[in-house]
Amino acid sequence: MPEIAHAVPATPHTPTSAAPVPPDRVLGGLPPVRPVTVGEVAARIADGPRLVVLDDDPTGTQAVAGVPVLTGWTVDDLRWGLRQDAAALFVLTNTRSLGPADTAARNRDVVRALHKAARAERVGYVVASRGDSTLRGHFPLETDVLAEELAAVGTGPVDGVVVAPAFIEAGRLTVDSVHWLHTAGGLTPVGHSEFARDATFGYRSSDLREWVAEKTGGRVPADAVLPITLTDLRVGGPPHVAALLGGLRDGRPAVVDAVCDDDLRVLALALAEAHERGKRLLYRVGPSFVRARTGQTARAPLTPAEIPRSPGGTAPHGLVTVGSHVGLTTRQLARVRARGGSGFAPAEFELDVHTLLDPRRRERHIAETAAACAAALDRADVVVRTSRTVVAGDDADTSLAIARQVSAALVQTVRAVTAVRRPRFVLAKGGITSSDIATGALDVRRAWVRGTLLPGIVSLWDPDSGPCMGVPYVVFPGNVGGDEALADVLDLLRGSALSEHAVTARPTTPKEA
Repeated sequence: MPEIAHAVPATPHTPTSAAPVPPDRVLGGLPPVRPVTVGEVAARIADGPRLVVLDDDPTGTQAVAGVPVLTGWTVDDLRWGLRQDAAALFVLTNTRSLGPADTAARNRDVVRALHKAARAERVGYVVASRGDSTLRGHFPLETDVLAEELAAVGTGPVDGVVVAPAFIEAGRLTVDSVHWLHTAGGLTPVGHSEFARDATFGYRSSDLREWVAEKTGGRVPADAVLPITLTDLRVGGPPHVAALLGGLRDGRPAVVDAVCDDDLRVLALALAEAHERGKRLLYRVGPSFVRARTGQTARAPLTPAEIPRSPGGTAPHGLVTVGSHVGLTTRQLARVRARGGSGFAPAEFELDVHTLLDPRRRERHIAETAAACAAALDRADVVVRTSRTVVAGDDADTSLAIARQVSAALVQTVRAVTAVRRPRFVLAKGGITSSDIATGALDVRRAWVRGTLLPGIVSLWDPDSGPCMGVPYVVFPGNVGGDEALADVLDLLRGSALSEHAVTARPTTPKEA
């Protein structure tokens, strides 16, 4: 086979125009897709290390099914997770809601416990730091700390950090190292999106090489980042990409193009080959990478009959909690209200952010809201949401502290509701919100990802612990789906209650311990 030249894209350059462009201007003229089956990947990774995904919020699970999730990281919890017959294990760290110091400490704690658990179970592992497909989160802090800690526990120095943020179903694609978002008007460079203006994790760059340079404060120049292009993946294939990865040294970052699952499966095969050759790589990835790396394919959404039915003693209606304040979530809520005219109008209650930030009024406001929500569960689905106006601080740390106070209030409200009345389902809207509700309000420590409720997005968890064990828990990111998506999911959940063929027993959990 002739040698394939490494196709380096043009000099790093973030598009200057914020206007969406027609998809064919970005996706037209690309090399033909190199097909890779999930069977090829599954066979290649069968005897390899277990993928352990440190998820900075719970939304990373929405591209996979049949995998265990931990919300704690004791050695015993991790040993349980590593014993399961699954190609990956998710550990929910929820670091996107934390400040830098706490984020660093949490990542160190997880690696230390993971290493002990893996040695006890005699299982090899490789770590993926799952970040937001719109590039928000603690990068490079998390990968820096993970690399340091992995070296400290004895796995050896990390040779490279592979950055692959694509989320195919949500339209987050990377071409020539530029990361794009699919919007109603076309493809928008991510650096011009509302997500780039995030009060805590904002950025300017759309070219991932420039983004790495920006987020590292120039420590890693853009021209030092290795680009792995669609030509590398589709024309060169796994051996060529493995050779490129083989050249990484001293933690050098590589950024990876991806437009479809096949691109990421090529990457998965290349990573397996690089690993066998002794390369120590760390991953910073979006949800689609995990699906490809674990040998899974995109699955059809769950049907009403496939949604586990809640155990006895639950209310006839479900609880929807909304902490996300992005514009898409606000539009989705509006469509839920509009569709309610068909007889399914939810009972809606607001937690006012300004009141929550006032110590004199906070507790009474939470108690009154929780009592009203619990009472309403007998007559309608209940939506409890934070007020839609964003309250930001003077800097990123202050803004994050405000967000944590608001999230804590939402958790306190849901905990009070479920102490009185167990909902038929719980849906959490927003990444940080869904983590805080699972761990702080529902006491979920272990769960199984059963599948999605929309194509490739919106995860359904089956809690394996806690007072709401067996109650379907829906993880719905703030930044995915169309305007009708939330209303569609609620219709599906309501349909599961009405289905004469609804599942009446929880699916068997492998290797219960």
